[in-house]
Amino acid sequence: MLLAGLAVMAALVFFLLTGTRGAHLRLEGKILKVRVLAMSGTGASLVMVDFRVTNPSDVPFVVSSVKLSIQPAIGGPVEGSTISKPDIDNVFQYAKLLGPKYSQVLGMRDAIVPHQSGDRMAGARFEMPEATVNARKSLQLEIEDVDGAVARISEGDTAHDGTR
Repeated sequence: MLLAGLAVMAALVFFLLTGTRGAHLRLEGKILKVRVLAMSGTGASLVMVDFRVTNPSDVPFVVSSVKLSIQPAIGGPVEGSTISKPDIDNVFQYAKLLGPKYSQVLGMRDAIVPHQSGDRMAGARFEMPEATVNARKSLQLEIEDVDGAVARISEGDTAHDGTR
């Protein structure tokens, strides 16, 4: 009898946890392409990241901030200065070396609707030369929701040539 009661309770807990999975706000994603542009004469670099993001939850993910950070080959992580949507448009208009702008920029108050995927982009300025950016260990994209949930999408620990 006790064993049957424990089995019923375990089943109830299982269904309770799996039934509310969609109510937990989260994002999943993958970095698709990283482009680096050296800013002549400054020692700084612009980094543009194209990524795919999916909202598997039942509620919209409304963006409050987007941050990029790099783990250089030597030293600790460095957070870049995020570039605004209009400034990214200007960069792609005048810096043809970056190639075409594939996706819309993900910015404040943009919503990623429930159960949808999409390709977006973000950019940041790093106070480090292009060679240092290209020799990085990894790159991390952090997207924060207005309610405080944070999604982190990492590039990984692979070698980088700066052209992806």
